Amino acid sequence: MVDVKKLMGHVFDVVGALYAVHTELGPGLNEYCYQEGFALELERCGIPFEREKSFHPSYRGTPMQALFRLDFLFKGDIVVECKSVSELNATMRAQLFNYMRLLQMPCGVIVNFFPKSAQLERYFFDAGTKEILTVTGAPLRHL
Repeated sequence: MVDVKKLMGHVFDVVGALYAVHTELGPGLNEYCYQEGFALELERCGIPFEREKSFHPSYRGTPMQALFRLDFLFKGDIVVECKSVSELNATMRAQLFNYMRLLQMPCGVIVNFFPKSAQLERYFFDAGTKEILTVTGAPLRHL
């Protein structure tokens, strides 16, 4: 079973950097502006990351031609998807959940920079049960 409490601490510095970017740039800009600011903040803080990490999913062990691109990958196991929209929706969350599942990543964060206050949602993937968990450890969705 995934240790949500331990993983919450693991994403602490990433979440701090997201809030710092929103505080500096303010609400309502486009997604790419926030992504660039976020990359600059991560570099400033010395947090290792990969931006626009590409990967091919596999079918029964065979790599497919399909290509997915994450906004950010941190510490090798935290997926971050950046948005700048009036409201996060189920499709946007499903995108994050699928990336977490396909890559077997235990942590995922979706951030919406558009509102006056940045909106962050943290999720965890339990590879054993194939469930997405909330910050309380409660199952949200079985994949």
